[in-house]
Amino acid sequence: MTTDISKPGLDESARKQATPPLPLTPVEITNTLAHYYRGELGRMTSWRDRIDRTSNWAITVVAALLSLSLSTPTAHHGVLLFGIMLISLLLLIEARRYRFFDIYRARVRQVEKNYFAQILSPEANSARDWGPVVASSLRKPTFLLTYPDAVQRRLRRNYSWMYLIMLLAWALKITTPKLQTEGSALAQAHSWTYVIDNAVLGPLPGLVVIGLVLAFYLAILYGVLRREPDKGEFIHGEAHV
Repeated sequence: MTTDISKPGLDESARKQATPPLPLTPVEITNTLAHYYRGELGRMTSWRDRIDRTSNWAITVVAALLSLSLSTPTAHHGVLLFGIMLISLLLLIEARRYRFFDIYRARVRQVEKNYFAQILSPEANSARDWGPVVASSLRKPTFLLTYPDAVQRRLRRNYSWMYLIMLLAWALKITTPKLQTEGSALAQAHSWTYVIDNAVLGPLPGLVVIGLVLAFYLAILYGVLRREPDKGEFIHGEAHV
């Protein structure tokens, strides 16, 4: 039978008995911190694995759709545009996962920098307020990154290259007569009108489709090139994901 410590009128002795005792000696505190670090590291690794899975899915989508679209002239260029949409969806999912991962990564780094590093090589100017920072995060976990910042970070480090590959494949598809249904022997498009005609997507004229793709990739380029001042661990030269 368990004791309900939330009931009013519970005497102090019963409350103390129901609450797990806190470590008091340096040895107990060290052991507790070591177990905490191991648990936090495992949780961080678990979220890191989820991030890698999303990236692997995106790479698989790129490889599959490139093979499907460029292997036969009958494949429509819209398959590549659909692939870009799938990559965008996976990017948004990965950004959400990255925000959770960043919480646990920050806690692990606090312990590593300010505790284990001090044991191995003490520094006089090491931060001494890292304990309350970790405690505050444990009591009330909050995201350290906004969703747009997380999207931009994953875009800049992984997804920008996938988008570039899909753009080059799409441009190759609509400008190469050999990759069109008629299977012309020409090696390249003979006119701009021919490219616009090939870019038609359902009821959308080719010029509109090209304009939408260019606008989307301008937004991608802005996200890759825009940089906010990095702080803390993210200053130039420090390793991070």
